[in-house]
Amino acid sequence: MEKSSSTLIARLLGGSLVKQIMIGLLAGIALAWFSKDTALAVGLLGSLFVNALKAVAPLLVLVLVIASIANHKHGQKSNIRPIILLYLLSTFFAAVVAVVCSHLYPQVLTLSAAQTEITPPSGIVEVLNGLLMSMVANPFDALIHANYIGILVWAIGLGIAFRHSSESTKQLLNDASDAVTWMVRIVIRCAPLGIFGLVASILASTGFSALWNYAHLLTLLIGCMLLMALVFNPMLVWWKIRRNPYPLVFTCLRESGVTAFFTRSSAANIPVNMALAKRLGLDEDTWSVSIPLGATISMAGASITITVLTLAAVNTLGIHVDVPTAVLLSLVASLCACGASGVAGGSLLLIPVACNMFGIPNDVAMQVVAVGFIIGVLQDSAETALNSSTDILFTAAVCQAEEQRAAAKSPS
Repeated sequence: MEKSSSTLIARLLGGSLVKQIMIGLLAGIALAWFSKDTALAVGLLGSLFVNALKAVAPLLVLVLVIASIANHKHGQKSNIRPIILLYLLSTFFAAVVAVVCSHLYPQVLTLSAAQTEITPPSGIVEVLNGLLMSMVANPFDALIHANYIGILVWAIGLGIAFRHSSESTKQLLNDASDAVTWMVRIVIRCAPLGIFGLVASILASTGFSALWNYAHLLTLLIGCMLLMALVFNPMLVWWKIRRNPYPLVFTCLRESGVTAFFTRSSAANIPVNMALAKRLGLDEDTWSVSIPLGATISMAGASITITVLTLAAVNTLGIHVDVPTAVLLSLVASLCACGASGVAGGSLLLIPVACNMFGIPNDVAMQVVAVGFIIGVLQDSAETALNSSTDILFTAAVCQAEEQRAAAKSPS
């Protein structure tokens, strides 16, 4: 009996995580259909899973980055610069795609008075100020509040300092990194149960009735995100690896995008992306830094959301947008997206910043934000899936391109 139980547990832990997640997804839909009260109750499983990911992610980033930099050898390449370039290009291209699609398929909103206690940033200067202040945050405060900018700054600084430490200290850092990674693997194996709870509770509590009123807007948003995920991101990957990018694209969408779709948090998906990077055999010195950094600045989905909803407000108010203004909006939306927090709905609060450049009053801009929260069940899920899968996609592309270059240089 004990042997059969241990065999079952081993099979569950060693089975395909994606298949198990799909089973959890279907089970959640079925439960929400047959029993709304039970579906709401099992939402606890989803909350526990997301909170566990959010709890372990800051510590994972801190320990991995410190260990990676401390053990980094002089002259060893980390390939961070080309990855950052791809992150920024993708975020800007996403804004351009959103501008073009919004021009071809213009949207009009029904705005009404909306009461909210959320105070958005008042402009680009405030967004930049927030980013700079995050860099000098207290390290314990940064860990508690999942301030990844602050965590990265402290981790990089401590990592550089530990490069001059003894080998035994560096080994301790490596052991700590392995221990936290093991904890992360345990949490990720709970993903099927977490997705089951999330899907069941979301469908039971909201359904899709409220989404039908904004079906056209959702179609545009998700269409732009699909264009980025399946056309423009693959083009950028091909530019780096010079071969068919779609096997890598579909792997990242399947392994990272599906989980991010349901957690709706780039920050919570950091451990998932790091686990995938390890399975792909990527350079740990690279992905241990690029993936948490991508959760902060690789925001193609957020760029699309900010641009589309801002232009919907502009169309509603009858404001003319010329080409130079459209280009400026793309730059502003890209910068705002990079300042968006890696949590559910983080990009929506930066819509008033983009609206400000058209002179749209803050009370009207906040009504647009309210519309964003109404459609957030799908919009924010798709946005996070694009954001997070892009992080691992570009990291993998640059690492594989570097491997190809090294193989071409080595004697046969």
